[in-house]
Amino acid sequence: MATTLAKAAEAVETAARLEHVSKSFAGPGGQQLVLDDISLDVAPGEFVTLLGASGCGKSTLLNLVAGLDRPTAGSITTDGRPALMFQEHALFPWLTAGKNIELALRLRGVPKNDRKDKAERLLELVRLKGAYGKRVHELSGGMRQRVALARALAQESNLLLMDEPFAALDAITRDVLHDELTRIWGETGVSVLFVTHNVREAVRLAQRVVLLSSRPGRVAREWTVDIPQPRRIEDAPVAELSLEITEVLRGEIRRHGQH
Repeated sequence: MATTLAKAAEAVETAARLEHVSKSFAGPGGQQLVLDDISLDVAPGEFVTLLGASGCGKSTLLNLVAGLDRPTAGSITTDGRPALMFQEHALFPWLTAGKNIELALRLRGVPKNDRKDKAERLLELVRLKGAYGKRVHELSGGMRQRVALARALAQESNLLLMDEPFAALDAITRDVLHDELTRIWGETGVSVLFVTHNVREAVRLAQRVVLLSSRPGRVAREWTVDIPQPRRIEDAPVAELSLEITEVLRGEIRRHGQH
């Protein structure tokens, strides 16, 4: 009983805990190791960015945390079921913005009579007040990602997983959504695990940056970001830390290229 209670108390102290997680996939030459012995904690309310070169296993790791796949070895625990937001908005085009959000509310068991009000409040949170009745084709790329974010928040998860959600957007729209995400994170207190290959984006957003090595993905290094929010991409401290992280990332890519 004491051990069970201790584990329960420990789980509350972390939004996500990965312990010695590895993942392999079957390939032409046998099992291919994609992730190797990764241990990582995300604290309640913490914003962590997961950074690395293309193909290092960032999205695979996020899928494991989301429960979409299982690790080959190790364990993953989360504080409830995570919400997941993709690079593509994945909205249903035959539904309005509001109805897309209501679908998530329905799956969460929210009574039908309460769904519209909650959907409208979530749209207001992402600064899309009045967009409830708009179809997906009437929304810009940035607006679609705002709706996708509102839909993820509708799940009322303690952990939001974001897989390069702004990568397809133009620079100005992406910068605006950085501001919006920072504001929403501050207002909601949700924990965020954010995957990106953009170093400045990682530093712009996170309290902590975790760098994965090239395949197989391992935790190569971590940085605590002590730069006060709000931050801008062009801020000197952001640029300085981004340069330091970029040099380490380049070293990881060169090391991988030599094998």
